[in-house]
Amino acid sequence: MNEQSITSPLSKGSKTKDKILKHALKLFSSKGYKATTVRDIAGAIGIKQSALYNHFKNKDEILETLISNLTSSAIVTIFDDKESQELHKQGKSLLMSIATTFKLISFDGQNEALFKLLMQEIYRNERIREIYNEYFYQENVKKLSGFFFAMMQDEMIKSSDPLLLANEFFSPLFFYQMQVSLLKLDKKSTSSVVSLFEKHVDHFWDNIKIEKQDSLF
Repeated sequence: MNEQSITSPLSKGSKTKDKILKHALKLFSSKGYKATTVRDIAGAIGIKQSALYNHFKNKDEILETLISNLTSSAIVTIFDDKESQELHKQGKSLLMSIATTFKLISFDGQNEALFKLLMQEIYRNERIREIYNEYFYQENVKKLSGFFFAMMQDEMIKSSDPLLLANEFFSPLFFYQMQVSLLKLDKKSTSSVVSLFEKHVDHFWDNIKIEKQDSLF
């Protein structure tokens, strides 16, 4: 038996599993988890229910897999490429890159569906609440507060509570993202919201930066 004959069935199975997750996410985020049946998911892919059970034992397991995928979403990994000790020196540019990530996520179909699923199930599923609190918010706030503290040490921004400052920066971004999702859901224009991400950074930075005084000598 050659290598191709060994790996091909696994590759096919993996592709089917990915399709199940993709279509399940779409159905969960549009119809809701409770209203979506295994028959709906199998029908969307064009397979029999029995074939779906070869990959997931039930609908709950599909949801659990999607929940685990939340921990690798773009918001959770927003600081993955921002570990440099000198990154805080970017100042406003660093904050703008974060806001831009939130903005782009709002218009990405996969992340939008994950966000909708999270918002729909957050009151019914303890695991989703844990992921939201730990990964979506607290970890990001903690990391950004570290950057703010470094900026204060370098006298780039005014001295204050860095943790409170990080909360104040992130909160509007989550709100604007929610607004974009709601407008898109109702098929309304998002033009009134899209510019708010950058405007928030401008306003926020103007209020915390330290103005450099020109020396007379």
